[in-house]
Amino acid sequence: MPIASAKWERCQGRLNTTWILKKEQALPDTSAPAPTTIDDGSIYWMRNLYVCLFGSFTTILSMTLLLPFLPIYVRQLGVTSPAAIVQWSGVAFSATFFTAALAAPLWGKLADRYGRKLTLMRASLCMALAISAIGLAHTVYQLVMLRLLVGLAGGYASGAMILVATQTPKSRTGWALGMVSTGTLAGSLLGPLVGGILPGIVGIRNTFFLGGGVIFIAFLATTFLIREDKTIAQRKAARHVGSAWALIPDRRPVLAMLLTALLLLLANMSIEPIITVYVAQLVADPSKVVWVSGLVMSAAALGSMLAAPRVGRLADRIGHWKVVIACLLAAALLLIPQAFVTAGWQLILLRFFMGMALAGLLPCITALIRHSVPDAVSGNILGYSQSAQYAGQITGPLLGGVLGAHFGMRMVFLATSALMFGGAVYNWALSRRVSV
Repeated sequence: MPIASAKWERCQGRLNTTWILKKEQALPDTSAPAPTTIDDGSIYWMRNLYVCLFGSFTTILSMTLLLPFLPIYVRQLGVTSPAAIVQWSGVAFSATFFTAALAAPLWGKLADRYGRKLTLMRASLCMALAISAIGLAHTVYQLVMLRLLVGLAGGYASGAMILVATQTPKSRTGWALGMVSTGTLAGSLLGPLVGGILPGIVGIRNTFFLGGGVIFIAFLATTFLIREDKTIAQRKAARHVGSAWALIPDRRPVLAMLLTALLLLLANMSIEPIITVYVAQLVADPSKVVWVSGLVMSAAALGSMLAAPRVGRLADRIGHWKVVIACLLAAALLLIPQAFVTAGWQLILLRFFMGMALAGLLPCITALIRHSVPDAVSGNILGYSQSAQYAGQITGPLLGGVLGAHFGMRMVFLATSALMFGGAVYNWALSRRVSV
């Protein structure tokens, strides 16, 4: 009996030990925080979003506030001929977008390797210094060189899109990117308004100093408030050497989004060269032409700003590609009546609705690219998306100017509509063959 009792106690002890071990394996380890994956998003993603929203707003506002007084500043720098003033103003304005388009993929690649927060810190600090330095320019050549430097060293808004896209939970990506887009659009909308008021109060040169100071505040907020979770994918990116495209399993969705990004800015900017002349045909009072033209230019940005978060949230629910196709179709349809309006208020209203239609494109483009590429190279590919947008910003006015000069202003709207419709058909056909 004692022997049987001892055997029973040993058997029972082994069973209890096995049960305890299995129970310990089943329970989560609460001594260390759960690892954060890129699919679940960073635990700091909401705070990062609001800092990026503020930084995108301030940097774009400071970049665009010079639009109302740029010709005046060019004249102060020694250019006297009216034709030369217009030419140098165009060169100085376009210089920033030219270098930004070239540098965007490089900054995206470096963000993959060394962290997106560092990229935002670099961009905000360099832009604060470069924009402040514009207020110290003494020649038009210095102005152009500094504008080139702003584009080369900047890229805060594009870097913010990359950080938010890679740190936000995938189920909230569309809404979050829509919020960042709202900040960017609000900056582009209010920048010229602020630029029209500040020089009369503090002077042109001090306006640049104030713009640089506001961006420096964004630099401080980025440095001390943003928290970036570096995932395994980002650590692998630091060791990755070679083309990012080689790691993409299916490049067709990415190429489709790059084309869509180009169409987005092309559609928005194609009427820029003709807008004042076109409005002059619609407004009887010549003194109101400039004012109505400003409203037409701002209407699309205002519509996009109001609709972007809501369309982004809708895309999270029903699918980003469906929203891209619907937005392209809506923009294509809204461009047609713009060619036949008979009053200025009609054009303003149609541009407002078109801005709402275009609002869903940028967040969905970024979200689809993020879902289509490995996390290790997402910043690099999203950099190409920014370059495609800058390309649309440059080619849109060129296309509008050529078509308006040779075929009439109505053709600008109709040709842009055809391009948007073609983009919608292409995305619809491709979405049926691939899954993201």
